Amino acid sequence: MNYENAADILPEDILKQVQKFASGRLIYVPEAITKRSWGETSGYKQYLIERNQEIKEKFISGATIEKLVDEYNLSVDSIKKIVYTKSENKGLTYKCSLSSAREFAEAGKLEDWVHSFLLSDGHNKAFSDGLKMFDRYYLGPLTMPLSLFSRCCGPENNMKYQVNAEWFMKRVKSLKKALQSNDDMPPLIVNFVDHSFELCDGNHRFEALTQLGVKEYPVIVWITEKNEYDEFVAKYENT
Repeated sequence: MNYENAADILPEDILKQVQKFASGRLIYVPEAITKRSWGETSGYKQYLIERNQEIKEKFISGATIEKLVDEYNLSVDSIKKIVYTKSENKGLTYKCSLSSAREFAEAGKLEDWVHSFLLSDGHNKAFSDGLKMFDRYYLGPLTMPLSLFSRCCGPENNMKYQVNAEWFMKRVKSLKKALQSNDDMPPLIVNFVDHSFELCDGNHRFEALTQLGVKEYPVIVWITEKNEYDEFVAKYENT
């Protein structure tokens, strides 16, 4: 087997990480095992359930039958059958609320609630699509200290997702009023990765909660790797 100089094929940042552990050593890098798609991972039946739920949420949010036909390459009759039939989650009705998320979690359907939220009230199809690419662990809703999290979206220059300051603060102001009058607002959604948290959804709510002096709030945590799941449980199971 011929070897290649890692400096010729690896990006500089990855090369530096490899050098920390194996500088000067000849190592074998096994071929990556491509993780299966959403449908393959969960089984075709489960894939259809998730797809149909997605179609229903889009229809509820205003998508026309014709648009859904074009997007999913299904017949008009098939789309109508999906959007007009009762939900596969018998006894569960999605709502943009903490109590709804808890109901889905108790039924073992927390992941369904997450995607229903992101495809409707959360207005974040890209996030939903990304989550569906791999198997994930979903935990919660868990009441956790807000001090564990920090925003990645906002008007500040150091934000990963920088937005208009006036629009951001206007949204935060309206959420402060909503949070003061409604104790059933939806949980935040955070990712536990690389020993820390990333606030994936709820940056405006997080800022509103912070300004209101709230110290703890319910969150849904999603994790991809088993070792990180074990780490999270070990650190925060009593949170």
